Amino acid sequence: MPLPEGEPRAFEALPLPPVAAAPRLSRAPGVVLHWIDAVDETGTRQRLAIPAERPLTVFVDKREIVTLMTLGAAPELLVLGWLLNQRLVARLDEIEAISVDWDVGAAAVKTREGISGIEARTARRTVTTGCGQGTVFGDQMADVERLRLGAGTTLDAPTLLAMLDRMRHRNSVHRAAGSVHGCALFRGPELLAACEDVGRHNAIDTLAGWMATRGVAGGDKLFYTTGRLTSEMVMKAAQMGISVVVRRNGITAMGHELAERLGMTLVGRAANRRFLCYCGFQRFVPAPAVVPAHT
Repeated sequence: MPLPEGEPRAFEALPLPPVAAAPRLSRAPGVVLHWIDAVDETGTRQRLAIPAERPLTVFVDKREIVTLMTLGAAPELLVLGWLLNQRLVARLDEIEAISVDWDVGAAAVKTREGISGIEARTARRTVTTGCGQGTVFGDQMADVERLRLGAGTTLDAPTLLAMLDRMRHRNSVHRAAGSVHGCALFRGPELLAACEDVGRHNAIDTLAGWMATRGVAGGDKLFYTTGRLTSEMVMKAAQMGISVVVRRNGITAMGHELAERLGMTLVGRAANRRFLCYCGFQRFVPAPAVVPAHT
């Protein structure tokens, strides 16, 4: 069943109940559109919507960790997913509460027993290629080698085309204002959740937070993302247990190398009815070749 359409929303998901271990979360979505006046090439004044980017500083047990630049559509899920994907926390029940206050631009994370060695684990950081500048702490690129993806699901051409069509017709912030990236989680052709943000790394972290709080496993899911497919995006998808990733644009060499080592299926250059499967061919079911009729 399709998600309801209406005003452009940067985050939407099927209304699944949270799991018992989910932390207490405030509900402080930010306003995602900002209106400005602009003048076009003829001198005509226009009223335009642009994405409302804002900083959100994350404090874990009153210790400042990082500042995320975000639309803030689902900031609590973003912070939770970021903590999980950074491997600063391993389990949902390690976090007691996440509270966001936009008056001070801060997210306060309260853990149950603290995070062991947090000073050392956050001392080394790598600024990634993610739009809005993503950050990877410590030796995540080495740690990702320990991940083991299951058999996962298969992706056939009709399902892929249905995914692309669903994303093309979403009432998205990108359609209203541009300048954002989007990610989405599918079960077959069914859209489960979608998120847009100024960086695709924020969007995937938000979906990771939603999956964790709703008990949604990634093994049988398909993941869609805009923008280039980098090593950071491959790593985060793998940590979410997702083995099939579809993207609209191309892929970097490091992203391809990491996906091959993990056994992940990557499909890119997906537009209209054309696409390329870069690796993980065992999960991809291509459309049958069309044989011209003899006359």
